[in-house]
Amino acid sequence: MPDQLLAELREALGPKSVSFGGAAQLLYSRDSSVFPGGQPGPVCFPETTEQVVACVQAAVNHNRSFVPRGAGTGLAGGAIPCDDPVMIVTTRMNKILEVDKQKQFAWVEPGVINLDLSRYLLGTGLHFAPDPSSQQSCTIGGNVANNSGGPHCLAYGVTSAHILAVEVVLPDASVAVFGDPEGPAGGYDLRGAFVGGEGTLGVATRVAVRLTPDPPAVRTMLLDYQDVGTAADTVSAIIGAGIVPAAIEMMDQKVIEVVEKFIKVGYPQDAAAVLIVEVDGLIDGVEHEVERITEIALACGTRTVRVAADEEERARIWKGRKNAFGAIAQVKPGYYLHDTVIPRTKLTEVINKVYETAERYDLLVMNVFHAGDGNLHPLLIFDPQEEGIMDRVLAAGEEIVQTSLDAGGVLSGEHGIGLEKRRFMDRLFSENDLDAQAKLRHTFDPDERANPHKVLPGGSSCAEINHMDKPPEGTWV
Repeated sequence: MPDQLLAELREALGPKSVSFGGAAQLLYSRDSSVFPGGQPGPVCFPETTEQVVACVQAAVNHNRSFVPRGAGTGLAGGAIPCDDPVMIVTTRMNKILEVDKQKQFAWVEPGVINLDLSRYLLGTGLHFAPDPSSQQSCTIGGNVANNSGGPHCLAYGVTSAHILAVEVVLPDASVAVFGDPEGPAGGYDLRGAFVGGEGTLGVATRVAVRLTPDPPAVRTMLLDYQDVGTAADTVSAIIGAGIVPAAIEMMDQKVIEVVEKFIKVGYPQDAAAVLIVEVDGLIDGVEHEVERITEIALACGTRTVRVAADEEERARIWKGRKNAFGAIAQVKPGYYLHDTVIPRTKLTEVINKVYETAERYDLLVMNVFHAGDGNLHPLLIFDPQEEGIMDRVLAAGEEIVQTSLDAGGVLSGEHGIGLEKRRFMDRLFSENDLDAQAKLRHTFDPDERANPHKVLPGGSSCAEINHMDKPPEGTWV
């Protein structure tokens, strides 16, 4: 690696804010996906917009690519370094800069942890609605990059609906602000193009987030079923009745079992599936919706309807859902999942095909997902050290993706495309569709310097990694 690049970065950021070699190279070589690590160049920890500009300018000066990275919780390989890039890690940019309660927005830096923002806002009567399951560790910058979702995005929308403006360091090291917290600014919606861009259009350095008023009343319900199909039918029936809850989450029997062993939240262990349904709003309307959902659920075949009696019970119900992925480690050390989205009316059909696929490949599958908007999260559970396992896992994963697409679904609801799903993009988009996306990207980044080899198909995978689109045998998860 050229000493001049490292010296330039250390002069701009300070010697303690730029690492090369040792633990940093290993830690920042990968994210939380199944993909093996890449080879990062200098790992930089900027604390200001000016320092991010210096990182990008150094990459330009030395003809290097760069990769923006937050907490590394991504599951699609979006933060894996390709082409020996300058790694721009924004976790030290973690300040909440301004909260305007009257206008209901806040300016934050990209390294702010999602849950920390919610905790900061406690008592203000406002909150940040997107709540990914990883919200204890994922950052706002990462949420913006992947257009993340979460349980409560059924009623409130995914991240893009809650981002008013973004300050961005572009791939040529210039700085622009997309959007305006005061309202639509007119012109092209570059904010909308940037959110979900997975770091391929630049680096977010400040984000204006929309704050949502806390609802006057909240009721959380736990419904249990003797089969998954009946639970899925209930989801469609609730939405079909004109009720849009704040959240509808589903867990199948295997997830219920491991969650109960892990944290004992009180889920019925003999149930084939449970639904968590949450409604919020004005007290009279909420109570009416609880009654209507109870009627619908009983008509669909639920065994019991449990309404949380207080905030403690409500928190306990949600604790099980939020810790489901962590509980999986009790069974086997690895898991692989896709986050395709399908029409709600196809839930039963697709879930049954997921079970069939897992059985055919002799794999254990567990389902925990955002049922209200059809965002599936089938977890293929495995031991990475088992001989031949990755071939079976990846083949099953590909079938699940194709099953979802055949049902009229899309590739991702919140995890992004990254390296993982780029090889599937031409199954969803036409050649003209992909060409239009490539032209947009090229307009922002004509030298293809920002997070190369991500999202769009074509070209080579990371030079250092053989066939990165398909993880090799023995990959740790």
